[in-house]
Amino acid sequence: MTAYSGIGRRRLAASEESSAGYKAKREEIGQAAIRVFHRLGYDRASMTAVADEMGVDRASLYYYVSSKEALFDDVVRAAVERNYEIAQQIEQSALAPRAKLRDLVMLLMASYGEHYPLFYIFIRENMSDVGHQRAQWAKDMGRVNRKTTDMVIAIIEEGYADGSFRNVGPSDIVAYGVLGVLGWTHRWYRPDQSAASAEQIGRTYAEMIVTGLETPAH
Repeated sequence: MTAYSGIGRRRLAASEESSAGYKAKREEIGQAAIRVFHRLGYDRASMTAVADEMGVDRASLYYYVSSKEALFDDVVRAAVERNYEIAQQIEQSALAPRAKLRDLVMLLMASYGEHYPLFYIFIRENMSDVGHQRAQWAKDMGRVNRKTTDMVIAIIEEGYADGSFRNVGPSDIVAYGVLGVLGWTHRWYRPDQSAASAEQIGRTYAEMIVTGLETPAH
């Protein structure tokens, strides 16, 4: 208990030294963690591996982050929320529905590749069984997931309304299909093994999905 309290006090002191410096260090740690998760996967990754990646002592990381789980949650949250912000800009833009859907599919697949394997680990995460300490994170990520799905639904419905998309079925089912196509890549896509880049895959999926929905007149 005493050791934990000491770490907690040092973490608080580090955060108060300089908000800009603290944020920069957290970002540096987060980028190192992404490389470690990418190289080792979630199960084999550790705080020691992140420290080795940065060339620092493991104990120094605990001034900024409490555990591997917390570090993973932080880097996933940052990437997911950034994706959502960009997706929201696409959905709210003046682009035609087909352009919105194409851009959104390509954005998400490119991000999956850029942050591999973080999103795929997140996709497989059992959000109802993450433990008390991660409950708020799970709640926040679930909310962002729902809002992202709602944006895809809104784009589909916009395409139905202006006639640019064929009404092939309920918009929510179509949206789940679109996101499912992207999510399924976790079963086979590996950046260091795939003949196609994430960007190429995104373009292929976007063309396949949008072409399949477009009406002949458009």
